[in-house]
Amino acid sequence: MKNISYLWLQHTSSSDSQKMILNDGNIKSFRMIKVFRENSDRINSLDFNRSGELLISSSDDETIVVYDCDSGLPKRPIPSKKYGCDMIRFTRSGDQALHCSLKVDDSIRYLSLSDSKYIRYYQGHTKKVRNLCVSPIDKSFITASCDHTVRVWDLRSQLCQGLISTQGNPVVDFDPDGIAFGIGIDSQIIGLYDIRNHEKGPFTMLKYECEGDFEWTHLKFSPNGKMILISTNTSLVLLIDAYSGVLLHTFTGHQNTKNLPLEASFSPDSKYIFCGSTDGRIHVWKAENGEKLTMFAAEKGEDTVQCVQFNPKAFMLATASSNMKRYEYTFDGSHQVNDHVNGTVYIIPYRSTLANKICDIR
Repeated sequence: MKNISYLWLQHTSSSDSQKMILNDGNIKSFRMIKVFRENSDRINSLDFNRSGELLISSSDDETIVVYDCDSGLPKRPIPSKKYGCDMIRFTRSGDQALHCSLKVDDSIRYLSLSDSKYIRYYQGHTKKVRNLCVSPIDKSFITASCDHTVRVWDLRSQLCQGLISTQGNPVVDFDPDGIAFGIGIDSQIIGLYDIRNHEKGPFTMLKYECEGDFEWTHLKFSPNGKMILISTNTSLVLLIDAYSGVLLHTFTGHQNTKNLPLEASFSPDSKYIFCGSTDGRIHVWKAENGEKLTMFAAEKGEDTVQCVQFNPKAFMLATASSNMKRYEYTFDGSHQVNDHVNGTVYIIPYRSTLANKICDIR
């Protein structure tokens, strides 16, 4: 049987008058509720838009798919056969997306989702782009490449707005305020830059010496801006204090036998860290003390979960993998609708006002 990539979503929700506060019990209540089989190859990246209403994915089958998180239904796929697609990211408006190229060249491509037409190309990188990060406050975005450079861009111009050369392969991310960004350099240094004066160099340099042979693959600021999460190509994730540079915790125990760039991520309140594994499990740790909270076990034959993303506005988790599996889980307190045609149990959220965060940060 041919492998089929899938996303899986898990969520509970609250009524309009309530907020769902993330806690240990709620995190442990996550259950599989939906499996999408829109792709014929590995899904390589995921991203929610700012409102949490949409989810977008890119796949090695050269297809982009947008999902409606409210209805739980995919929209029509957008082919990218000529260029391939990776590192898909919504722009701030949510009407367009950026993605990296896997064929032809290493350009970044700016795509209109309404008519599936490209608006602009951003050329300059000469090797594969490893990270693509969109500013949370304006039209700028940053890319990090295997050509040992970080480039700063503006959506409105195809010309590069800034170039930073690095020693080794960089990883990059904006802080949640959009004023600063961090560059992980050569898997041992983090440079913090002011986006307004990045040409002057970093205003802070943080250096780490960790035992083992590994490479940093992703750098992420926590939503509250207090921590930095470093993913690697081994079964090691680092959590760093964004102000002092102190190494707070190391997270281990998840498998990465293939040395893949497994992408760990935060919950919206910055209290929990999620990471997939090459045995199909999802591991959850507490940011406060570094303890493992729970693990979502895989069924026999489950394949790598490479990417895990938490909806910024709803109690919903999405993961990307490469095998198609079907799960049926229910839990107390949710509104259920059983689909007797295919036997899948859908957990349908009560409708809530997006202005009131379901995941209240406390």
